[in-house]
Amino acid sequence: MNPDPLSRRMPRADSLTGLRWWAAFAVFTYHMLNFAPLPEVAAVFLRFGYFGVTFFFILSGFVLTWSASAAVRQSTFYWRRLARVYPAHLVALAVAIPVFYSFTPDPLQDWVKPVDVGILALSVVLLQGWWRDPVILFSGNPAAWTLTVEAFFYAIHPYVMRVLGRLRVRGSLLLAGATLLIGVVYHGLARLAPGLLPTDVIPQPILHVGEFIIGMAIAWAIRCGWRIRIHGLVGIAALLLAFAIIALTPRLLPGSALDLAVAALTNEIVIIACVVALVAYALRDLDERRSLLAHPLLVRLGEWSFAFYLVHATIIYTALAVFGHQYASWRNLAWYAAMLVLSIAGAAALHLLVEKPVERRMRAWKDARDARRSATP
Repeated sequence: MNPDPLSRRMPRADSLTGLRWWAAFAVFTYHMLNFAPLPEVAAVFLRFGYFGVTFFFILSGFVLTWSASAAVRQSTFYWRRLARVYPAHLVALAVAIPVFYSFTPDPLQDWVKPVDVGILALSVVLLQGWWRDPVILFSGNPAAWTLTVEAFFYAIHPYVMRVLGRLRVRGSLLLAGATLLIGVVYHGLARLAPGLLPTDVIPQPILHVGEFIIGMAIAWAIRCGWRIRIHGLVGIAALLLAFAIIALTPRLLPGSALDLAVAALTNEIVIIACVVALVAYALRDLDERRSLLAHPLLVRLGEWSFAFYLVHATIIYTALAVFGHQYASWRNLAWYAAMLVLSIAGAAALHLLVEKPVERRMRAWKDARDARRSATP
């Protein structure tokens, strides 16, 4: 076991980048139901596409810890996170505002909100996610509420790393298990004893922080030497099984004890499946074994996935405003294909013209500044 896990430079985890694309795609299909729903046999599964966000939160903690380095200053870490997220966010927000806001909103377009400069200002500085009121939570670019959560994660990451630095494999796994258990207790009580916990006032960053910590703890356990052989197909099967259980249990066993348990612990079921998939493919990349998820096309789409996430809802709701709500039909698959192509094109433009070049310049400026500071006696 390496006495200093941070001294080891970890390889790129391209398979996880490929997985990130599929998580973004799941969120895309979930939002498409608002515009062009599919028949119930498909919609019953697509409705759980929003759990792609849960995967993002776990992956965020995992990747930040996987790539952590003791040589990076805390201020540099924060600057790099800002450079990674904020430029693309601002451009996507500017494009989204005309779609989701109007001075004279049409009552028939319930996704269009009246202009409120104060609320929009919260979305500019990524504070909207600290409110549970949907008008504020989904203000600006509706998809960007998750960036408030991520900003909170970035803020606490260096401090959680100090705790993890005192742990090794067993301690890291115990931390992940204890965090999952807290979620089980919380969601179990919220479901079985409604009113006992203030579930309606806890802000999203606090509600999801456990997912981030679990991702961090699992990545740290691997950096400390934890190895477990899980075939990649088992990771994918875990995700498919989790969604099958969540979608089918209330239909096959309504009102049963299993139905109640699944309804209460849906989030934890998804977390476990996500962790299995992450561990399977991270260790595969670590051992330099081939993976279909590391295919160059999926890696490229994964690199664009943040931009894709930022623009897809704007494109979908633009189509909704122009063409109106579609009736449920398999023919709507044509809309899915069209919106997917447009969203990928928009993501490519945002990534290549804004996200990547501005991030590169911002990072270069900070790296040069750090170099000058290091050279000063």
